[in-house]
Amino acid sequence: MTPAAGTAAASPALRFFSVFPILLVAVPFGLVLAGTAVPSWVVIFCLLVALMLTGTPISIALGLTVLTFVLTMTHVPIQSVALKLFTGIERFEIMAVPFFILAGNFLTYGGVARKMINFAMSMVGHWHGGLALAGIVACAMFALVCGSSVATVVAIGSIVLPEMVERGYPMRFGAGVITVAGSLGILMLPSIPKVIYAIATNTSIGALFVAGLLPGILLTAMLCVVTWYIARKRNYPRMPKATWSQRWQAFRDSVWGLLMVVIIIGGIYSGLFTATEAAAVSAVYAFFISVFVYKAMPLKDLPKVLLLSANMSAMLLYIITNAALFSFILTNENIPHALADWILGKDLGLIGFLLLANLLLLVAGNFMEPSSIILIMAPILFPAAIALGVNPVHLGILIDVNMEVGLCHPPVGLNLYVASGISKLGITELTVAVWPWLVTMLIFLVMVTYMPEMSLWLPRVMHML
Repeated sequence: MTPAAGTAAASPALRFFSVFPILLVAVPFGLVLAGTAVPSWVVIFCLLVALMLTGTPISIALGLTVLTFVLTMTHVPIQSVALKLFTGIERFEIMAVPFFILAGNFLTYGGVARKMINFAMSMVGHWHGGLALAGIVACAMFALVCGSSVATVVAIGSIVLPEMVERGYPMRFGAGVITVAGSLGILMLPSIPKVIYAIATNTSIGALFVAGLLPGILLTAMLCVVTWYIARKRNYPRMPKATWSQRWQAFRDSVWGLLMVVIIIGGIYSGLFTATEAAAVSAVYAFFISVFVYKAMPLKDLPKVLLLSANMSAMLLYIITNAALFSFILTNENIPHALADWILGKDLGLIGFLLLANLLLLVAGNFMEPSSIILIMAPILFPAAIALGVNPVHLGILIDVNMEVGLCHPPVGLNLYVASGISKLGITELTVAVWPWLVTMLIFLVMVTYMPEMSLWLPRVMHML
């Protein structure tokens, strides 16, 4: 086929996709103008999808959807939209987001990751694939104090991956391990997506933090088993077994970072401070150990870390603000409860509803990043879940694990892009590399979905539920 013929053959498809967003908006609005009854949720979601298909950032797409719908199809005063932009983030709990981002950046630049990796290597380095296992364990430990999957991949991956290649591991294997293990950053104790879910559904942040601990330990163990099996089968290198004195020394070096776990759990459980205040204390503590204990971050780097944290916080808060606006218009149109009634009317039962929720969240993970998905989907799924007797904390962990999966596969998996930047592997090659661990995570998702006590037992024991 000649190039001209190929272009001619492709042009109808290209033309269709170029006009599809326009059709997606024009059809429901045309039906409304013609006097046909069209559910408001159809109009709203057609607008949102059309804007996303044009490449509009999700935060701006949410805001434009609300403005377009309000101005053309409702009698809501425009002043209330402006007011909602301010009141949408006028909540004390939202302050936890920038503080946890700041704490994570202090830990990343402050040498805490290296200490945790050394301790993990001393414990499991002598097993098959020991350095990869140490990477997983270090990701879990870093996740206990960080709350961001991207920060976990950067902090652990930038240290472990070059060392794995130097010791004879294939880069694909190492990058696959760290990409998925880094997602533990949003499952273990502090977690930015958990904070956002708590804000969207008025669920206890402290209970959500604690609820992720046992599932996080189980997922760490499952990833380690898969890694060990692959490494043993392919005869990947092992490290010399560390002595108990070496292990003790490695633990002493890492204990300052691990003490953040005690601060977060102990402070919240004892009632000394709230989860939001725990985030602020964590940021101050992370600064202290990074600058004055480990001395890995000079004070001259402080403005750079603060600016990076401010940029990341501004991006997330802008998404939260527009999503709050989107949630306002959904509530104003009674869409969450209408969709909940529709779901309940299908008689799916508890098992069917949880399966549907997982499918919706996994599909959404192909197009949006976690914060946007939670702010859009949580208010829709929450009423139906409560009506079916699903505990809000269990639903939060279920959503969190779905977000973990979304971070590890294209087209918008943030962990993939970060790991690709560190490893210099292409996204396609890295996508193939993560499959053994991604399948493991899907099995884990089923377990979390249908074994609620895995998430609820520890909060109940600690009298948080």
